[in-house]
Amino acid sequence: MQDTIEVFLNHLTVEKEYTANTLSAYRNDLFQFMAYLQDQSHIHDWPSVSRDALIDYMLHLKGDREYTSATVARKVAAMKSFFHYLKSTGIVTDDPTAELDSPKVNKRLPHTLSPQEVELLLSAPGESDSHKVLRDRALLELLYASGMRVSEIVSLQQSDVDEDGRHVRVRSSDGKKTREIPIAGRAADALVEYAERGRPVFAKGSDTPAFFLNPRGTQLTRQGLWLIIKKYVETAGIQAEVTPHTLRHSFATHLLDRGADLKNVQELLGHSNISTTQIYTQLAGDKARAGELVQEN
Repeated sequence: MQDTIEVFLNHLTVEKEYTANTLSAYRNDLFQFMAYLQDQSHIHDWPSVSRDALIDYMLHLKGDREYTSATVARKVAAMKSFFHYLKSTGIVTDDPTAELDSPKVNKRLPHTLSPQEVELLLSAPGESDSHKVLRDRALLELLYASGMRVSEIVSLQQSDVDEDGRHVRVRSSDGKKTREIPIAGRAADALVEYAERGRPVFAKGSDTPAFFLNPRGTQLTRQGLWLIIKKYVETAGIQAEVTPHTLRHSFATHLLDRGADLKNVQELLGHSNISTTQIYTQLAGDKARAGELVQEN
C-alpha cells in the first residue's frame, strides 16, 4: 500500500507539478489513512477499501480526532484524488469515494443540545427492560454523563466499568493513556442494569471482553452506535442533527454552565491541550448555543 502512495505522489510531482507543500499534505493525509486501515480495519490492499470503510474513517476523524470540518474536507479531497488515480490505472475497479460527500465547512461553534433536549433524548428508549433497551439506555446515559468519544465508548471493556457503575476507565486510542471518569445517579444505575440483565443476553455465553455488544454478541461498532443515536433522536422528535459527539459537546458545555472548572473539564474530556477545551467557554449561555460565529484558526 505504501508503494502505491509513493507512485501516486510521484505522478503528482511529474505530471501535475504540485507544489512541495501540497505534496507534503497529500503524503501526510494518505499515510494517516493507510495506517488507520491497517490498524483499525485490518485492510492491507487498496482494492479491499469499501465505502463503509471510508465513512468509518471520516467518523473517526470527526469524532475521535476532533478535526475541524475544513481539515476533514481536505483529507477527503486527497482520498478522492488518490482513488481516481487508482481507478484510472486499473489498480481498483470501483472508486469507493465516487459518491462520498465532503463535510460542509463552516465557522460555527460545535452544536449542543439544550438540557431539555438532552432529557428528551435520554428518555426516548422508554421504560422497557428488554436487553436492547437496557443497552441503549446505558449508552445514552453514559455518553452524556461522561463526554466520552465514539471510539472510547465502543472500545470500553467489562473491566473498565466498576461493579457499582460509579467510575469508568477510559483508554486513549493508542492505549498509552487512561483516565477515570466518575459516573453518578441514573447513569450509574443504567450501567449496572445493563451489565447485570442486558449484556448477558447479548453475550450469549461468550467471553467477549467488550462492554457494549451488538445482537451478534460482538463489540458494538461506531456505525452501530450512530444508528442507535439516530433512532432515538427521531423518537424524541429532535429536529437538529445529533451525533454521539453532540452529546460530548453538550456534556462539556453544561458542566461549564454549572460553574465547573475548565481544567477539570479538560481532564474529563481527555484533551491534551486546554485550548481545545476553551472553545466550550464560548458556548456557555443561550446566545452562543444559538450559533454565534467564531474565527477558526
